[in-house]
Amino acid sequence: MLQITSLSSLRIFESAARLGSFRSAAQELNLSPSAVSHSIVKLERDLGVALFERTTRSVRLTSAGQTLLAHTSNAFEELRRGVEQISSKKPLLLRLHCAPSFAAQVLSPRLPEFLQLNPGVEVRVAASTTYARFVDGLFDADIVYGEPLNRDDLIVVPLGEEIVAPLCSPQIATQLKSPRDLITHPLIRSDLKRVQWVDWFEANGLGTPPPPSMSFDRSFLALDAATNSLGIALESDVLARRQLDAGLLVAPFAGKCRDNRYIGHYLAYPKTGSQRRLAKAFADWVTAF
Repeated sequence: MLQITSLSSLRIFESAARLGSFRSAAQELNLSPSAVSHSIVKLERDLGVALFERTTRSVRLTSAGQTLLAHTSNAFEELRRGVEQISSKKPLLLRLHCAPSFAAQVLSPRLPEFLQLNPGVEVRVAASTTYARFVDGLFDADIVYGEPLNRDDLIVVPLGEEIVAPLCSPQIATQLKSPRDLITHPLIRSDLKRVQWVDWFEANGLGTPPPPSMSFDRSFLALDAATNSLGIALESDVLARRQLDAGLLVAPFAGKCRDNRYIGHYLAYPKTGSQRRLAKAFADWVTAF
């Protein structure tokens, strides 16, 4: 069947199916709408199956079209990666995986500096709470929250100590005379934080904290809520550095209480591989923050 199905017709189909429009596909591929329509009609004839349901105003994939789209999308992505890997004209590409809050609060604002210092380098960032898998070649480096467990084939670099302390807006800070005042104010919980309010209250002899008024599964959301005076967050000074420097957040008990200190984030990258030199250049830069 592949012998009678051209790669160009599959490319036209993939574009039209992804965009949901023959006209949009024509614009993307620099073809006429008529050429797109004729190519898809021929593909349907060659395959012996309808790929689209057509009306006067729109086109919609049939079940067969949906199946073909899933496979063609994966196939063209694999082709793109293959061409990218062997092309002598490709830019230096750093594929980076990163913990979401570190990506939003720390990495993104500083990336222009890295790109300026390393002309010709392109950085592609994906953010999630899972650890990157390097065996499939999707990533060259990973900034993770918590020390990686399987590190036999990795270089792991700690990214410095973080201080986890109560942070709030300047308006709320005026109402906090002592740490016990926290009991009567709304507390914000960061669900995935290794240090929680119960740890901070225990370290400062305050007993059991009240239930949080709200909780978030990302630190940057908790920091945003605290910036908007919705409550008091127990958060990292590293993740909150921009808000602290701008005066949007303050640490009301700095120097007056026992705060939790730990190394929260690590950079990991493979010990071997073609991208090791670029990953090391990124590691040297990020550890100099």
